[in-house]
Order: sequence, then C-alpha cells, then structure tokens
Amino acid sequence: MKPEGLFLSAYVALLSFAFVGTAAAADSKLEKAVRDADAEWSKVAAAKDLDKTVAFYADDAVVLPPNQPAVTNKDGIRNLWKGFLDTFIDISWKTTRLEVAKSGDMAVLTGTYQMTMKDGSKDKGKYCEVWQKKADGKWKVGMDMFSSDLPAQPASSSGPGAVERK
Repeated sequence: MKPEGLFLSAYVALLSFAFVGTAAAADSKLEKAVRDADAEWSKVAAAKDLDKTVAFYADDAVVLPPNQPAVTNKDGIRNLWKGFLDTFIDISWKTTRLEVAKSGDMAVLTGTYQMTMKDGSKDKGKYCEVWQKKADGKWKVGMDMFSSDLPAQPASSSGPGAVERK
C-alpha cells in the first residue's frame, strides 16, 4: 500500500473512533437527562405536589392505568393523580432500564415502584414510560403505563390493587 493510502486509512479510522466516542458521550448525556427527569418526577410525586407531578406529562400524553380506561388529556391525568395523591402516604419509583432512540428525541424507561397506602397496605409493581424531548429541549412523559405485582383483587375490593400508581 502506498504511504498516502496508509495515511488516509489511518485518518479515516481515527475519525471513526472519534465519532463513536462522541456519539457514546452524547448518548450517556441524554440518558442522564432522562434519568434525572424521572428521578425528579418521583420526588415531586412523593412530596404530593399535584401541579409539579402533572407538569411532567406532555400536553398530548396518555396514561394507561390498570383496570381503568386510558386517560388521554391533562384534566384526566390531573384527576387521576389527585386520586393517587389522596390514597397513599408514600410513593417512589426507580428506573431499571433506559433506552434512548438513535434520533435522541425519545426514550423508554422501565422500572419498579413502591407505595404505602393510607390504610397501611403496601403495593409494588412495575412501569413503562415513553419520554419525548420537546422543541424547548425539555423531556416530557408521552406515555405512562403501570401495574401492580400483587395478585388481582376482586372487583368489589378497594384493596391496594384497586388504586395503584408507581
């Protein structure tokens, strides 16, 4: 191989490694931003701040609560969360898996939640959230689905499985 060809090949290889390193750094920065937003959301929900909790949702968000119809507007989401906040003493959730789309504008989080109800019962379960990076650079929840790990309660029961949230 001619020296010029060898130099060009080495240069292209170095550029490729530099691009991969830059892309990986960008991915980890995006992952951190989404993880941080989700952790903050968990904190404001635990503080029972209805306005801040609902503010994490996109305007066109959909929430898929268990044993209930989908909630497809901000007023419905606010009412759903008001019911949750009135029902529990403590709530928290933690991301266990996060994947950011190659486009960098969408992320899927899965994780686990725990909560203690006012009657002293406890619930734990799992969730899946789809986050969207909006034009202003902020991450918002576009889709939220969750379900309890506890056995299903009879339809007439108002036990921990009847009203649940991450």
